[in-house]
Amino acid sequence: MSSPVSDPSPKRAGIVGVSGYSGMELARILASHPHFSLELVTSDKWAGKRLGDRLAVAVPAADLTCFTHEQGQAHLGEVDVVFLCTPAEVSVDLAPRVLAAGARVVDLSGGFRLAADQYPQWYGFTHPAPALLAEAVYSMPEATGNADKLRTARLVSNPGCYPTASVLAVLPLLRAGFMEADSVIIDAKSGTTGAGRKASEEMSFSEVADDIRPYRVLRHQHQPEIDRALGMSGAPHVRVTFVPHLLPVRRGILATAYGRLRHGTGGSDPVGGVRKALADFAEERPFVHVVAAEEVRLQAAVGTNRVVLGASADAKLGSVVTFAAIDNLVKGAAGQAVQNANLMFGFSETAGLLRLAGAMP
Repeated sequence: MSSPVSDPSPKRAGIVGVSGYSGMELARILASHPHFSLELVTSDKWAGKRLGDRLAVAVPAADLTCFTHEQGQAHLGEVDVVFLCTPAEVSVDLAPRVLAAGARVVDLSGGFRLAADQYPQWYGFTHPAPALLAEAVYSMPEATGNADKLRTARLVSNPGCYPTASVLAVLPLLRAGFMEADSVIIDAKSGTTGAGRKASEEMSFSEVADDIRPYRVLRHQHQPEIDRALGMSGAPHVRVTFVPHLLPVRRGILATAYGRLRHGTGGSDPVGGVRKALADFAEERPFVHVVAAEEVRLQAAVGTNRVVLGASADAKLGSVVTFAAIDNLVKGAAGQAVQNANLMFGFSETAGLLRLAGAMP
């Protein structure tokens, strides 16, 4: 956890795409942040509307008028940091313009998460700014540990929701040597907000309610990001099979990861061993909470910037299972983006995030 800066000066923030789910969550967090002042919001959908008429946010952010995306570009130089809550193909076009205007960027899309040669396969376009892509700092604070790079970064790539839950589920056990790296299976389930706010038949209530289904099997764009993030976090050469599922809930991700218990680890108490590995990982990581495996649940994470971890193991079976629960819109998007922005500007990593509260039951 980083130390807070004494008497930090407020930084002006802007959100491009405030009417999307991640943008809305980001506006709520920034509106009451002690060190950021929300000064610019754009949305073609909400253009000309007062932000407070669309979202329950605190004044003075509530009094902001939403610009169109085009109008907002004339004001990019008036803020210190811009959060891009836009599709990947939009972010890769906008990021250079924001930087040219003198602001720093936190991109919540997949526009700067992979190597350039991976974009045609996983995102369906050739990356138009490979030099800027190479400069971007990908940061999952609990895993990549690159806070020093963030202090000077112009462009930070915020991780995806599934990679955040998946990487944090398995990384502690891979680092501690409990889980074999050659065959890790991640079964992850997400609420419907993970698909964004676009209207579609498959995401309508009648199609989603009372059902659960896998989607984009073995072709989801977060597969290579999981691989890359693990490599950047000290767990290279891990073979991961990742399958996402859609839950009939609004928000939250539960990632269940299965692996082989490394031979000779755990001794007579493998369950205690894996729990200790998680507890050791949680030290100095204020948003990581460790519970018993069967206590990991969405309600323990939704509405917060927490990642809730649990694990178990069986020496006779040679198996280890680990779990992570997060809010896909907070820890999986807006909350982690603010966490990264805090580190960029030298604020406490937890600023503006500790008071976020969920509701149980």
